[in-house]
Amino acid sequence: MLQKTYPYYLANEPVAANTDLEVTDKFSGEVATRVAMADAAAIDKAIGLAVDAMPAMRAYPPFKRQAVLEHCVKRFRERYDELALALCIEAGKPINDSKGEVTRLIDTFKVAAEESVRIDGEIINLQISPRANGYHGYVKRVPIGPCSFISPFNFPLNLTAHKVAPAIAAGVPFVLKPASRTPVGALIMGEILAETDLPKGAFSILPAHRDGADLFTTDERFKLLSFTGSPAVGWELKRKAGKKKVILELGGNAAAIVDGDQGGKLDYVVDRLAFGAFYQSGQSCIGVQRILAHTSVYDALREKLIAKTKSLVMGDPKNEKTFVGPMISESEAKRLAGWMEGAVHAGAQIVAGGKVDGAMFEATLLEGVKRDTDLYRKEAFGPVAILERFDDFEAALAQVNDSDFGLQAGVFTDSLAHAHRAWDALEVGGVVINDVPSFRVDNMPYGGVKDSGLGREGVRYAIEDMTEMRLMVMRETW
Repeated sequence: MLQKTYPYYLANEPVAANTDLEVTDKFSGEVATRVAMADAAAIDKAIGLAVDAMPAMRAYPPFKRQAVLEHCVKRFRERYDELALALCIEAGKPINDSKGEVTRLIDTFKVAAEESVRIDGEIINLQISPRANGYHGYVKRVPIGPCSFISPFNFPLNLTAHKVAPAIAAGVPFVLKPASRTPVGALIMGEILAETDLPKGAFSILPAHRDGADLFTTDERFKLLSFTGSPAVGWELKRKAGKKKVILELGGNAAAIVDGDQGGKLDYVVDRLAFGAFYQSGQSCIGVQRILAHTSVYDALREKLIAKTKSLVMGDPKNEKTFVGPMISESEAKRLAGWMEGAVHAGAQIVAGGKVDGAMFEATLLEGVKRDTDLYRKEAFGPVAILERFDDFEAALAQVNDSDFGLQAGVFTDSLAHAHRAWDALEVGGVVINDVPSFRVDNMPYGGVKDSGLGREGVRYAIEDMTEMRLMVMRETW
């Protein structure tokens, strides 16, 4: 079970300032624990101490950064069950998905530990004309400066890890605001980081209400803001961020194309589509929202997918048989139910699921959803998927691109030509062939285009953003 209270972490130290933030069990609705909340003064102090920590962090050698990350990996493994249960309770994530996220947390820190000792530079040949004869160029990467991180509720361990682990590897101090609905995992991470010899001020982890956390965005002492969350909030933060670098990992309404050459693979395709659409109650920015199936396989796919959707167990996320747990809140379930009702009013048909009870939303499959409805155009962020048919592969690609979003897309095909055509034509950050767009490995470049974001995560790519190139030119003789 969770502790009764959790402190926040200010400049590496636990501070039990208050117990103002109630964290609920998302299945029962009961208060599960209470967490200390940071006010503007605490946030301001954390930023100042992060600035003060920069000289020590620059001098903190790569092998020590690696040792910190390896310590975290060791401790995460030792506290695996505790982390999984905390995630299950605070996020309502089914326990099997929670365990999977702890595994990915460990993977992300392992990759960061490996990358921490290979942040290399380059030698540049400057002798491109007689005037540069005898000159040599050298480039190294240096920490960018204090960083501001804002992480979301849906992957409160792994998406936090994708900010924290690269920061440690890069040697930058950071101040993190975890999602107020799911702060516990980040605070356990802080407890483990506090066991290391990171320089004072290297990290602060400060739960705070959104309306009281403007300093995370506006304070000019930060040199980078990394935000994961909704597009509306993300683009507004970018507008307010000033001169600092901004990395945005935002939303999507991801599509999966099922080409007409599946043969005996349809059961695999259906299993992956159901997983991609409904795992952790569909609350994933790369969850499958739109399924485009070729006419030649549509009817068989439809029948199998309806049966699979109806078979998914909904209930208490602590039960290992549960596949669909609660959404993060009843208000989010009501919002999605309203979009679903609007789609039905416009002519769509619910072919599986559709029942809503508080925060519990059945895995739901619809046909005939008009392309101008909220359910089609916006990010559902819940356990709802739309099924539609196509006859022409090029038309299907155009249909996927008919979206304000462009995070990832999936294409099931045996045609190498179609795979490469999708890679060329789809306006997304990543194309996944023969799996769902929900697939992610923690060392790959990850991010989107259009309203889906700006920049890329993935440990090595995040390190590049958290460092900058510094050139030295040397004249051989003078």
